[in-house]
Amino acid sequence: MTGEPLREANPMRATTNTVPLGRRCGLQLATATALILLIGWLVGPVAQDPQYHDFADQRPLGSLPNAADVLSNLPFCLFGLFGLYTLLRWGDRPLATRVFYFGFFGGVFLTGFGSAYYHFAPDNATLFWDRLPIAVSFISIFCAVFAERVNTGLARRLFPWLMAVGIASVLYWHWLDDLRPYLVVQFGTLLALAFMLLRYRRFDSWMLWLALSFYLLAKLFELGDTAIYAMTSELISGHTLKHLAASLPALIIAFKVSAEARSAH
Repeated sequence: MTGEPLREANPMRATTNTVPLGRRCGLQLATATALILLIGWLVGPVAQDPQYHDFADQRPLGSLPNAADVLSNLPFCLFGLFGLYTLLRWGDRPLATRVFYFGFFGGVFLTGFGSAYYHFAPDNATLFWDRLPIAVSFISIFCAVFAERVNTGLARRLFPWLMAVGIASVLYWHWLDDLRPYLVVQFGTLLALAFMLLRYRRFDSWMLWLALSFYLLAKLFELGDTAIYAMTSELISGHTLKHLAASLPALIIAFKVSAEARSAH
């Protein structure tokens, strides 16, 4: 199976942008997906921990509750908007690829609002509006990288189905209080991205590795929310740092798109 032609912004700096989706690659992806689903099934339902909403820094700013965790979502909006702007000058790429990146940057932009809304009054009901655009962003960036490195046509065909799965995973948690599908979407996508970056290397791989690294750093900040708040003498919490670190992948990917757009012109 071969992909559709995909023009590169600068062929002199890039490797082949679309490669055959061989049996070995397909088997590896399918095996990894099956393994993740099996682990999720064996673990059993994963309910949302009520203590999750009890963040370390709950200081208000005037009438704004949890001010640091609310306001630290601003970079998501700014970087998402910047990414959407860069797409305006990226007209030489296939429409499908631009749609994938639009979904990613649009999801990041909406995450800023959804997460701020959640932290204004943290509970499961508001958390839904935080996680929904995050799922959209993960599915979109997976399809974008898949299109650039594996097969554009297949990515286009998979996109609506994967997006439906991503949205359904958030709805499943919201209705049944079981995080397993959402965790599979989030961490399964991260593993798949890492696999594609290792399997299909391009000139821009280092930027995506950097983006992944900042997201993993954000998860570490999240786990150390209370400890970081104490270590900094209540100056800043781990969750606030998580927002700042988690927004940087969007900025990095926006610079990637911007650099390719300038090269094309």
